[in-house]
Amino acid sequence: MEKYKVASLFAGIGGICLGFKQAGFEIVWANEIDDAACKTYRHNFGDSYLVQGDIRKIAAASIPDFDVLAAGFPCQPFSIAGKQRGFQDRRGNLFFEIARIIDEKRPRVVFLENVPNLLNHDDGKTFLVVGTTLLQFGYYVKYALLPANEYGNVPQTRNRIYIAAFRDLEDCDRFSFPKPVELTVKVSDIVDIHKKQHEIYYYTKDDALYKTFKRVVREKGRIYNMFGGRIRRTKYPLCPTLVADMGVCKNRIPIVKDDFGYRKLTLRECLALQGFEKKILFSEYDNYRKRI
Repeated sequence: MEKYKVASLFAGIGGICLGFKQAGFEIVWANEIDDAACKTYRHNFGDSYLVQGDIRKIAAASIPDFDVLAAGFPCQPFSIAGKQRGFQDRRGNLFFEIARIIDEKRPRVVFLENVPNLLNHDDGKTFLVVGTTLLQFGYYVKYALLPANEYGNVPQTRNRIYIAAFRDLEDCDRFSFPKPVELTVKVSDIVDIHKKQHEIYYYTKDDALYKTFKRVVREKGRIYNMFGGRIRRTKYPLCPTLVADMGVCKNRIPIVKDDFGYRKLTLRECLALQGFEKKILFSEYDNYRKRI
């Protein structure tokens, strides 16, 4: 059977591309601007079709023909965790780059992913813009809010909106979003509290928050969330949403207590909690692992 071809925008380290690959699609073109993300993408998927650079400077005509346009476009302008500046944010305006490429290439299917607040942002006006943009190009639109722990067998509280738009009505009528699946993967399958990690992940008694951890983070193996100046115990035995700036903003870091102390999640654990296979690694991970 002929493989459907996919062009991927805002590809990151390849999460959406990996899903399409696993489903039997062929990625023929991908774009990402972040240098570190591109290094990891190439490390795992090769360099044959990835174009690094600003999508605003890439001509739609230069993209090879494809059947599906996939885009997990920047969510920070619409997230409740951010300033919610929407299309007033430079990153929010990147949605119109998707529209530009759709207008010229007219793919058979458009697949978009973003945060749930895209639905409610600016009293629903933002989502209306997204929907009407697709409609004006003649696409039939379906969307759904799907939690990762209910649909992806991933033990993480991660709700996302998925938008599927079809050029042909028959394709739209045949399509349905997946049904929930049983969550069989547990946090304990990923976070081993009996294995000591490298010392860089652990907090020491000299850290300002150590006493707070000792008082609040009591249950081994359960992931606690440091957010908004508070440390919160997750309500369910799931990992809280892993946010984009948790490695930069120390106030948004998941904390776990293991047999050796209080620590952050490791790189490998973060990948696994996002649903990545064990063979998927950060570009520098192999060398880093050898050093430690």
